[in-house]
Amino acid sequence: MAGKHILDGLIKWSMRGVWAERFEEILADHVLPACDETGLEMEDIVSVVGEDLFMSTVWPCAFEDFLTREFDDGENAIDDYVKRRGWKETASLRTYMAALRHSTMRLYEVSDVVPGTSFRARDLMRDGEPVLISERSATRSLKPWDRIAARVVQVGTTMQIGGGMLVFAPATADDLLEAWRAFAELGEDERRQIAKEALKETFGEDVEDEEIAALSPTEMARASGSMFTTFWLIDVIERIRAPEIPELRNTEGDELVLCVAHYPYATGATSKEIRAVLLAHDEFRATGKTTWSWIASEQPAAPSAGEQPGRTLKFETWRDDGTLVLGDLKLEKKAVVLSVNSRERCDRGCALLSRLLGSRVGNPSIETETVEHMMATCHAAEVREVDLSEEEQTALIHDQMDRHYRSVLDEPVGTLGGLTPRAAVKTDNGRRQVVEWLKMMENMTAKSGDHNRAMASYSFGWLWKELGLDGMRR
Repeated sequence: MAGKHILDGLIKWSMRGVWAERFEEILADHVLPACDETGLEMEDIVSVVGEDLFMSTVWPCAFEDFLTREFDDGENAIDDYVKRRGWKETASLRTYMAALRHSTMRLYEVSDVVPGTSFRARDLMRDGEPVLISERSATRSLKPWDRIAARVVQVGTTMQIGGGMLVFAPATADDLLEAWRAFAELGEDERRQIAKEALKETFGEDVEDEEIAALSPTEMARASGSMFTTFWLIDVIERIRAPEIPELRNTEGDELVLCVAHYPYATGATSKEIRAVLLAHDEFRATGKTTWSWIASEQPAAPSAGEQPGRTLKFETWRDDGTLVLGDLKLEKKAVVLSVNSRERCDRGCALLSRLLGSRVGNPSIETETVEHMMATCHAAEVREVDLSEEEQTALIHDQMDRHYRSVLDEPVGTLGGLTPRAAVKTDNGRRQVVEWLKMMENMTAKSGDHNRAMASYSFGWLWKELGLDGMRR
């Protein structure tokens, strides 16, 4: 990122005398609203967020905002620095400073990330076409469909971003956009009044009404640059204070719990007769000589339309024909074993098996295991050794994901109002919702790279094409 290191001379210049005082005012403008909202003092916010994160995000955003501001008699830090010390800097750096001087902070959506080289950024506030940004360090952490606040500047024929960049959670980015659009829909007089109040809070009561009246739309946008930091800081602090752990549920909304029911054979019962009973009922589909899938007889009920994306993760198994697998059944030595992923399904499965098998089996013993315990057990045992190369493991995982998402296209999705993706794309509003749904899944999958590189490398391109949304993938 073009930030602290290349602007070293300008930073040192701005950290002394009157400019240092003015920067402190702007920094306070970026942090104090979050103090009011969270009840923390400024030093507490630095402590909660962490000094490293604060200095790599909030500080650069405030500093670049400061560099765009005009103070008494139109004074500006960059103008003053270039006039007095500009001869020390290269022509390209002076060009960059001039571009930064007139920049505004905006919210962008990221796509086409090429690590170490570039990405595309679409201005969500103007909804224009994406522009190609030349960037090195930031591209190593950015993921497709991330939403970032940054200053895009043009230096010659190249588009770059400044050193201040904030990566927003999807919900926070939506809240920020909503606030921005509400501001944009106000009349000019109302917008100027808000700008006036913001400027007077920052610079004092000596800001004159006629100075506010002379502000252009770009200048008013420049004056509201601290809004991005405020939204980002409040969200980060809230998530640090109360980290939100997603709920893990199955398609029917049951809490995810591994349940295993062991039915002992009754005296005289044989595997042959029990197998014959299971083969005679459509609820069970044979997957081997002694194994079956317990399947749903009808499509599961649509999830709640009010379900919030990112707060609930769904886990399920589906057959190639799109049938939901409710559980797995296996004949072991002198026992019938049913495995399901919730207590509710365990109750239903046990009631069904008890009715079908009757006196051939005894009362079941039931074992349960929470997801947390399973994860801890897996972590302690490390990863099971398999004789597969990294490429083979990636291919296997991608094949499983293909099968999963192929079935998802015909399943009801809560964020789509309970419609299937194929049904939702038949209307304009539905297409927009499916686009956001696809972006959310792609973004979350890409961010799994720290734990699962194979999953993170999965391409969603075929899903966009399958739903006829290729042209909206930008």
